[in-house]
Amino acid sequence: MSGRLLRLVCAAALAAGAVLAPAPATAVPEPGGGTGERSVAELLTELQTLYREAEKATETYNATEERLKRQRAEAERLEGALARTRLSLHDSRGAAGRLARQQYQSVTGLSPYVRLLLARDPQRALDQGHVIGRLARERARTVGRLTGDEKEAGALARRARKALDVRLALTERRGKERDEVLARLRAVEELLASLTAEQLTALAELERDNVAEAQEELVSSGALGSGGAPPSAAGERAVRYAVEQLGKPYEWGAEGPAAYDCSGLTSKAWGAAGTPIPRTSQEQWARLERVPLAELRPGDLVVYFPEATHVALYLGDGMVVQAPRPGARIKVSPIAANPVLGAVRPDPAGEPVRRYVPPELPAGATEGSDEGYASGHAPDAPETSIR
Repeated sequence: MSGRLLRLVCAAALAAGAVLAPAPATAVPEPGGGTGERSVAELLTELQTLYREAEKATETYNATEERLKRQRAEAERLEGALARTRLSLHDSRGAAGRLARQQYQSVTGLSPYVRLLLARDPQRALDQGHVIGRLARERARTVGRLTGDEKEAGALARRARKALDVRLALTERRGKERDEVLARLRAVEELLASLTAEQLTALAELERDNVAEAQEELVSSGALGSGGAPPSAAGERAVRYAVEQLGKPYEWGAEGPAAYDCSGLTSKAWGAAGTPIPRTSQEQWARLERVPLAELRPGDLVVYFPEATHVALYLGDGMVVQAPRPGARIKVSPIAANPVLGAVRPDPAGEPVRRYVPPELPAGATEGSDEGYASGHAPDAPETSIR
């Protein structure tokens, strides 16, 4: 989700033949009927803040979704182990029943020890002694197995109940976080719906200017270095995967193949490259090895904002592939389209390839739509039932 790249175009106004003149310094009426006036710059700041809050809520939702997936797998593992232990316990109880019957028969007749003493054939007596010892050991094992199975079944049952409780709590939390995301996105919709075509055009031009200025400042500072390092083999595969997704829509919480959010795109790209990485932008920033911007190579991940709430995949030459924000499509953007926090490398041990030919970008890759939700469009909510 881009906090800067904004091309909000009013299709209806264009179809009507209206001429939209940019007015970046013009004061505009307060959206929602307020009496105050705000400049285009103030509106842009508000819109960027709303988008940033929406993506922060989205990444929180994604983190809970990942925990829920792991908890679901753990609950299923415990349920399987409990079923196997109960089957073993059933078998052990059957063996214990046979043992009890044998003991009863020994009590009502001559015990094996007495029969051993009365035996006339010493060799046979010795053989019987071995049999008696084996039976005694078998009985001891049966009793031990029964006791162990009962303890294990009880422990597994308690763990399974706890796992289910955690799963239910995570499901409830996920539902609340989903509602938080939807509320943030509706706030974006309401602001956009309150603006005129002229205001939207002015916002687009102002944001483009801001991005161009930030990009020029970053490049001229030398922070990006020479930028000529080739990717690793896995990094090249990740880049090609990301490029193949260009033009697909942003959808919060999505991991492909039809749509992605920002970290859904980067995690799937590296997963397709054979190097699984964490799902969320915060976890990618926290757990992957950090690299200086001057050492960036294609395939590295560029993380944005102090809370690490946005992430993109580095293409090279100061450009990234990203899923910008709701209402937009995956596109190629300047690396400075958002405030850069830093960069991480999913495969720090990966050797650069000897020969690298960057993938050919389709027409319009850098001009993809970055417009936000149209008025009246409600974002879809992912399924939140217990699974």
